[in-house]
Amino acid sequence: MYDMKALYQAKSVKDAVALRLAHPEAQIIAGGSDVLVQMREGKRAGAELISIQALDEIRGVSMEEDGTLRIGSLTSFSHITRDPLIQKYINVLGEAVDQVGGPQIRNIGTIGGNTCNGVTSADSASTLFAWDAVVELTGPEGVRRQPIQEFYIKAGKVDLREGEIQTAILIPKESYERCFGHYIKYAMRNAMDIATLGTSVNVRLSADKKTVERARVAFGVAGPVPLRAGTAEKAAAGQPLTMDLADRFAQAVKEDIHPRDSWRAAKDFRLHIAVESAKRAFIESVRLAGGAF
Repeated sequence: MYDMKALYQAKSVKDAVALRLAHPEAQIIAGGSDVLVQMREGKRAGAELISIQALDEIRGVSMEEDGTLRIGSLTSFSHITRDPLIQKYINVLGEAVDQVGGPQIRNIGTIGGNTCNGVTSADSASTLFAWDAVVELTGPEGVRRQPIQEFYIKAGKVDLREGEIQTAILIPKESYERCFGHYIKYAMRNAMDIATLGTSVNVRLSADKKTVERARVAFGVAGPVPLRAGTAEKAAAGQPLTMDLADRFAQAVKEDIHPRDSWRAAKDFRLHIAVESAKRAFIESVRLAGGAF
């Protein structure tokens, strides 16, 4: 059923890096929700695999001394959704990954696998972009940290260098403190479907809840890689809360997104739902932050 040349079991992150160097053509496998399906379809026939499934050192959610949220790359979607730190500080991420596939996929699929695939439709990606996530990568030269916007190079390709594995996703305190967000996935079905468009918004309001101090909006499937809509973010910053602002914020996203025609949706339709979902997610984010229009 699975045509593979060899399977190597990493015993530690250091061991995984050594295996990557020794077998540069080998594919990393964690939950296997993508790799095994591709192998069964014959797309990776004769592949070498390096399993990192046993590396508990990169599994789970914790908070570092400076307040940074650390999400181990082997943390499953189900664990992210239920984790108390995620629920308290960045609940929108738990809500976003809870829309991946079905329960079985969410139990085995990992945040690292979802981002390392480099696909623009990943349900975690737009939220991680909107919250200024940082990707931690460990390789033969040690640990390096890279903003997620720089990690995605092009469709299906990320900046994983020779011998490296992704070990964590980091959310800086400044990115989540006093921020509230909402994610909207538009798909043809309510479950077990890839996003036609994914929209993630978060806001930080002033103390009196009447002004937008900061807004962030990011999209999946609005370009070859997930992307931020900086024009909309600038349009909302420092502005009083009005429905007119919600409209201007949503319309401004068209300046930065680049959806395409595909069998799932036409470009014009994606533009339409991008504007509408940005407005709805902005309004809901404001409500969650304690604001009102």
